[in-house]
Order: sequence, then C-alpha cells, then structure tokens
Amino acid sequence: MKYCEIDLHSNNSVVSVLDEEDHVVVEKRLPNDLAKIIGLIKPWQEELAGIVVESTFNWYWLVDGLKEAGFTVHLANTTAIKRPAQYTLRETKNEQLAALPRSRQANAIGQRRKGHSTC
Repeated sequence: MKYCEIDLHSNNSVVSVLDEEDHVVVEKRLPNDLAKIIGLIKPWQEELAGIVVESTFNWYWLVDGLKEAGFTVHLANTTAIKRPAQYTLRETKNEQLAALPRSRQANAIGQRRKGHSTC
C-alpha cells in the first residue's frame, strides 16, 4: 500500500508518493495542471490508500478532478496538524507531513468542504 500527499500552492504543487515505511517513491514539484498531477501518480493508483491534499485555498479543482479520475481524496486540516518540535522553519510542509506516523496523519485529516470524505 502507498500514500500520496499533495501540497497545493497558488501556481504549483509538490506531489509525493510514499510507501508503507514512509520512504519516498516519487516526489516532484509540478505546475497546477490536473493532467500532469494525475500523470505522475497514475502508475500507483491501484496501490494508493488515498491522497491527502494540503491546501488553505484553491483546492476545489484538484480534489474534484482527482475524485473524477477515481482516486480517494482527503483534505488535510492544516491547522490541526501538529508539527514535531525538532522541525525548523526551513523544512517543507511535505517533509513534516511525510515524517508523521501514519496514524497521526490520519488523525490530522479534517473535512473542509461538505461532501468530501475524510479519514
């Protein structure tokens, strides 16, 4: 089983696929283009437990597009994710989220829009 995390920014996204042991299988910064994002993660679609999208705004197009493509998508409640104290400000949100144990990631997922699933 694998997991996917997408850190959505205004004009690009950092897309990561991780294995069961939190090893990075693939990670790439892509423009906010649904076809490119799906193209990167499509090879692992059958193995993905789900995709976590971390975003504070502008996520509707991505979540809706991924769901239409058959992916299971969850929105991360960015205010509920507790960062371990050892992280510095220079580390990216993706590195922080990837380092969290799976159970803590699941507990950090929150519903941001009615009709979108959560863990």
